[in-house]
Amino acid sequence: MKLQIAVLQTAGVPGDVEKNLAELRATARAAVADGADLLITPELFLTGYNIGPLVHELGRTDLTAAAAEVAREERIALIVGLPLFEDGHLYNVAVFIDETGEVKNTYRKTHLFGELDHTYFTAGNDLVSMVEFRGVRIATLICYDVEFPEPVRAAAAAGAHLIAVPTAQMAPFEFIAEQVVRARAWENQVYVAYANHDGHELTLSYVGRSRIVDPFAQVLDSVEHGTRTLTATIDTEVVDEARRANPYLDDRRSDLYETPQVSPAPASAVDRDSTQQIRTA
Repeated sequence: MKLQIAVLQTAGVPGDVEKNLAELRATARAAVADGADLLITPELFLTGYNIGPLVHELGRTDLTAAAAEVAREERIALIVGLPLFEDGHLYNVAVFIDETGEVKNTYRKTHLFGELDHTYFTAGNDLVSMVEFRGVRIATLICYDVEFPEPVRAAAAAGAHLIAVPTAQMAPFEFIAEQVVRARAWENQVYVAYANHDGHELTLSYVGRSRIVDPFAQVLDSVEHGTRTLTATIDTEVVDEARRANPYLDDRRSDLYETPQVSPAPASAVDRDSTQQIRTA
């Protein structure tokens, strides 16, 4: 199966939902004209990421419904980053909405990064969050999540073809986009779509460098800085081919990973002497 995707990199307008919705609509319309089936936005795109306490206020509004209206009217599926206040907690989420405006999945960021995330958000608890759309299995992670090997591996083991990663990656972490994202695609034989902010928000300078990487770690489309929509075709046959060529998933020793047995290394002469000194001190 094949799926045409679009990935938006933009600075957006921090704190201005209406302007960001207008950009979402314009980008969605252009993506449809270019043949895209799915548009992926950056992390917390509808509000901005580093906007202080305002994120709590905006998270209490029905941003999902506003995004669903865009999806329905423009006839394109969306993965949209937004804050969601639910059951007394604020979550950093990415919502999967199909082209009819139906919400198929809401992923809550599981790995919170730094003081900013921990100040405003509660962590989600679903390691794998996946939707099958037009024959392609799409898992969603958010920013810092992809920097841990476990979530990507779990999604790949569950059958994901594409990992969609709305992100707000800031300086000086350019190497995450340039190197880690490619490594995640290679070691799991999945496509990775990394959708980053650009520009500045308060104290943060974003690195841009959005990209779409295939299961052989080849960059299919990328941009350094500026507002741009990337495009690529996700092909499940390429995933199957990559997994035959590089069978990491098949060759895993899961029996060792579940309860690892660690054999103690023999102490060197220096270690023994150090230990003796401590004991007789």
